[in-house]
Amino acid sequence: MANNGAVRLDLDGKPIKPLTICMIGAGGFIGSHLCEKLLNETPHKVLALDVYNDKIKHLLEPDTSEWAERIQFHRINIKHDSRLEGLVKMADLTINLAAICTPADYNTRPLDTIYSNFIDALPVVKYCSENNKRLIHFSTCEVYGKTIGSFLPKDHPLRQDPDFYVLKEDTSPCIFGSIEKQRWSYACAKQLIERLVYAEGAENGLEFTIVRPFNWIGPRMDFIPGIEGPSEGVPRVLACFSNNLLRREPLKLVDGGESQRTFIYIKDAIEAVLLMIENPERANGHIFNVGNPNNEVTVRQLAEMMTKVYSKVSGETAIESPTIDVSSKEFYGEGYDDSDKRIPDMTIINRQLGWNPKTSLWDLLESTLTYQHRTYAEAVKKATSKPVAS
Repeated sequence: MANNGAVRLDLDGKPIKPLTICMIGAGGFIGSHLCEKLLNETPHKVLALDVYNDKIKHLLEPDTSEWAERIQFHRINIKHDSRLEGLVKMADLTINLAAICTPADYNTRPLDTIYSNFIDALPVVKYCSENNKRLIHFSTCEVYGKTIGSFLPKDHPLRQDPDFYVLKEDTSPCIFGSIEKQRWSYACAKQLIERLVYAEGAENGLEFTIVRPFNWIGPRMDFIPGIEGPSEGVPRVLACFSNNLLRREPLKLVDGGESQRTFIYIKDAIEAVLLMIENPERANGHIFNVGNPNNEVTVRQLAEMMTKVYSKVSGETAIESPTIDVSSKEFYGEGYDDSDKRIPDMTIINRQLGWNPKTSLWDLLESTLTYQHRTYAEAVKKATSKPVAS
């Protein structure tokens, strides 16, 4: 725990000084887990900025008096709030997690996506640079776009060569679809803000770290439509499939579920972020992939595994036809496109921070779906058992 009296040391054996951290997007999936980690295991203080605080309410309750002294919630929309610069100035470190990051929005709300991920992030970078404050900026693995190998014939032997599909922070190109494929609005905005952060470091001495998450999943991810969060809209794949399982509906496989992804447990990923926070000399100036290359599956394999895991944790047998194929146009609308594989190279984060992921895909799905079932199953049953009005 944070107050056990022991002096905490960084990776080089130096005492870690207590920090005040301005966390933008603290009320979201990643932010809520990071807040818990910081309050549970460190003496650091958190200025938690967000529009919503539902996922961190348990950290703000008066009876958690020890935590309450070290976390302050500020209800702020960074688009238009004059308090932002003052809060950045109060902190030693700013962590920017704020983003529209659901694929269903990229091609249906490209303007909002670009504004959220580039324009709205500009003041954060500016305030950190002007006030000599360190910044940890969250980007995305989507900045890599498509792999080089995806442009080769399907039976070409080089598609099996890691140089053609493993994604490296310092050498892999960023390959996006054409402009009419508006899904890439998110990746393009994220890449541009990365370039701005990097340029501020090179030209003005901004101390920065950029994080590229590769499918972080776990409890409190996204929302279950109609039960928690928006009644409409399409969350990311884990929450989509969880929603289908809870409602005993077929899991929808976009374009046959052929795309391949790697998945990492949120608690493993947060360990990596804490190392970045507490080892600035090793993390500053670096871009870090944070993922688990050992947990690669196709989306179809993910659906099959989630169906088995959910049957185990819920005690319910799977429905007769557990999956159904749908087109990307039908599911996401016009302008959708996708990458084929996303496997992170882990060389830099392992060299700089000595970090490796631990949790297997089965174990992280079991933990996550146990949470989903306990939290939402009864609410879904009530919602689906309401009589239909005549």
